[in-house]
Amino acid sequence: MKQFDLVVIGAGPGGYVAAIRAAQLGMRVAVAERDKPGGVCVNWGCIPSKAILSSAWLYEDMRNAEAYGIRCQGISADYGAVIRRSRKVADRMSRGVTYLFKKNGIELFPASATILSPATVRVGEEEISARNILVASGTAVRGLPGIEPDGRVILTSDDALAQETLPRSVIVLGGGAVGVEFAYVYRAFGADVAIVEMEDQLLPRTDREVAKELEKSLGKQGIRVLTSSPAKGFDKGTRTLTVSSGGKEETVTAEKLLVAVGRKVLSAGLGLEACGVEIEHGFVKVDDRLRTACPTIWAIGDVIGGMMLAHKASAEGVVAAEAIAGKEVRRTDPDRIPACVYCRPEVATIGLSEEEAKRRGIEYKVSKFPFTALGKAVASGHTDGFVKMIAEAKYGEMIGCHILGVGAPDMIAELSLARSLEATFHEIGRTVHAHPTLPEAIREAALMLGGEAIDL
Repeated sequence: MKQFDLVVIGAGPGGYVAAIRAAQLGMRVAVAERDKPGGVCVNWGCIPSKAILSSAWLYEDMRNAEAYGIRCQGISADYGAVIRRSRKVADRMSRGVTYLFKKNGIELFPASATILSPATVRVGEEEISARNILVASGTAVRGLPGIEPDGRVILTSDDALAQETLPRSVIVLGGGAVGVEFAYVYRAFGADVAIVEMEDQLLPRTDREVAKELEKSLGKQGIRVLTSSPAKGFDKGTRTLTVSSGGKEETVTAEKLLVAVGRKVLSAGLGLEACGVEIEHGFVKVDDRLRTACPTIWAIGDVIGGMMLAHKASAEGVVAAEAIAGKEVRRTDPDRIPACVYCRPEVATIGLSEEEAKRRGIEYKVSKFPFTALGKAVASGHTDGFVKMIAEAKYGEMIGCHILGVGAPDMIAELSLARSLEATFHEIGRTVHAHPTLPEAIREAALMLGGEAIDL
């Protein structure tokens, strides 16, 4: 029986990062992955979807090129080629993970894993010994009762990433990050699109002002948005979705229905309960060091709940590896983890929304600087959106920032650092930003909190 210091179940952004960090710390590491290395993010999520979005952005910019003094005639899109390119990008990144395993001396087992005991894992037909086991099994797409995906008319995001034919019309059921991104892609390439969301705003739990402004922007692009509209049923024959909206039933018809209502946890069938691991509503329970109730079993990423984000899983992977190595580490505060949505305009957020600050009883100050007042945004032709900053009133610590606009996911990194350093709006406002750049809007929002804004 092969013996390892750590066996990682799942090679997604949590699992593969944990494996590499553990190898750096001198452990002998094995990884079990039944799909391709990189997990959902690399193969069926973050990476291929962003490749498709990049094509959509370019196509949109080329169609609007005349506004920049450039004439483009006869522009057309080959949607099949867009999808094939995205698959090549995903495959390249997956091969990169495989290379990193080899570079770091990590043994990859391309098979499903089952935990037989706190120190034994079966991968495929082989049993291996483990001093520690890390569960990073993640999640999978899910449907709704009575609206189960069939891959033909009712699609999951996995289906949407692989289908090379652009539908003429699409209903996107779910207005979260995945739903909004696909809605933008389909509309950018010419499909008629409607988003149906049961909550009273897009991107539930995002700052309400950001969500409402995004809804307006998507509406200008021709995307119909129905919020506060839970689905009642879907007729595959007529391809009609019935929703409850404003106290009455309404129908929406389209060629395809994309179900983007969340994901299901992949914790069942791993053998966790037999080892004494506690599971609640499918999620594995862990302590602040990411250890389960079984001393040799640890868990990270989507399978432990919280924000279902690749970078959150990666950060937890590092913490788990270092905790196993005996270092004094703790999992990252969720209030210091950014979240991004890559439609246009893009969304990036970190920390508390204004609604959450109120709920927690925090006395705060808030500012909002629009991109219409920023030189780089006007010059580039991307003036939709704003930077909204929230600071604790007494000392001025920045406790939340929400950006709607082109470039938002790149801009949020500055605010992530600010949250980690517990920076105040005074410090952010006094930090010199290059001109002309989009992040100047962050500085201006900070200056506004102190009544010192220059350009507004």
